Amino acid sequence: MIEINKIYNESNCDTMERMEDNSIDLTVTSPPYDNLRDYDGYEWDFERVAKELYRVTKPGGVVVWVVGDKTVDGSETLTSFKQAIYFRENCGFNLHDTMIYEKDTQPCHDPRNMRYKQYFEYMFVLSKGKPITYNEIQDVKTLNGGKVLKKATKRKPDGSMRHFTEEGRTVQIKEFMARGNIWVFNTDKTGEHPAIFPEALAQDHIISWSNERDLIYDPFMGSGTVAKMCIKTNRNYIGSEISSKYCDIAERRLKPYKAQDDLFYKAI
Repeated sequence: MIEINKIYNESNCDTMERMEDNSIDLTVTSPPYDNLRDYDGYEWDFERVAKELYRVTKPGGVVVWVVGDKTVDGSETLTSFKQAIYFRENCGFNLHDTMIYEKDTQPCHDPRNMRYKQYFEYMFVLSKGKPITYNEIQDVKTLNGGKVLKKATKRKPDGSMRHFTEEGRTVQIKEFMARGNIWVFNTDKTGEHPAIFPEALAQDHIISWSNERDLIYDPFMGSGTVAKMCIKTNRNYIGSEISSKYCDIAERRLKPYKAQDDLFYKAI
């Protein structure tokens, strides 16, 4: 038995050991990678975490793994790709999409490094089989949005153009279309955690790959961003965070929202 809508101050593997097989709809997380930041000296076992995530994920469920690479002796470590390959080759996940999280801030730049500024991290979307949920976010303004075109054309298989007007048809252009797989977010630091990711990033993945009342997991909950966005989008959550300091920060962040929501303190 494990309570939902709760952050557990413990190793994520300890939390997952108490979860039933095929019980999580979606995982959204950003693990510490390549010792890029000080996480109070805690270590974690990637391979064990990866295998446990596969076990607890429902068929058709998704894991969103946000990660980057450190540069060592002039070369990127490729930790991100090694992890993605391990998820696929050793655990059974599909690599459903390789997305990019682009940061809209200006990082410090040292030309002596002889490389361009680093503006992004990877967002690997891993699925246990084919995803069963996909709520497409359509927020990109289209050219001629809302207009009815009477002379629209479409290319035929042989390369020639076919005019819809020849068939007596018109085309209604949507005002908005789906975004691509490069997402841009503001990265201003507003929390007490050293590697907090944007609330909008968590929210957009939660909306995309889950439905209301689904159960979302974050094995590296940090300061509670995923939990907060679950509450705001009417999802349930479970979090693991080994640092008691960050658990305290997360609880303070969530307290105003918990009082307003009726999903909390149910059990599975």
